[in-house]
Amino acid sequence: MIVAIDVHYRETVAKAVSIEFSDWQQSSPDTIHEVFLEEVEEYIPGQFYKRELPCILKILEKSQLSDIETIIIDGYVYLDDAGKPGLGAILFKSLNQKIPAIGVAKKRFFSNEKLVQEIVRGESQNPLFITSVGIPLNEASDNILSMAGKYRMPDLLRILDRTTKG
Repeated sequence: MIVAIDVHYRETVAKAVSIEFSDWQQSSPDTIHEVFLEEVEEYIPGQFYKRELPCILKILEKSQLSDIETIIIDGYVYLDDAGKPGLGAILFKSLNQKIPAIGVAKKRFFSNEKLVQEIVRGESQNPLFITSVGIPLNEASDNILSMAGKYRMPDLLRILDRTTKG
């Protein structure tokens, strides 16, 4: 099972959503989970994981961890070329380095070129920025490229985004 996770914030409240699916090419999720969390941490530049990680760990309680083969997050695994851990790397470590993480970001992080791979999907001129841990970067990028959908964002990640913000 593959799980993609996103979190949306309104002041001190967060809505975390995960979608579960079994095949990279499917266009609709097998399962959608939602949780609301109150009193989340404030956003601190450079320490986003302090706000987001508790929300991700809470939504993962809805899934059977032993069945998860990969987790996709909205963001970066590594923040720079030196391997400064981002949300994905911190999540990987918090899960005892057992579940690979793929970061999918819409914007380039200023000092990250070596540990990120740009992919272009569909007819978009704008790339997605892929990072990974526990899975080779080329394989992670190929997986995201293979996902259903003709637009920049794969269909499943678009569904996740709409559900999170809805």
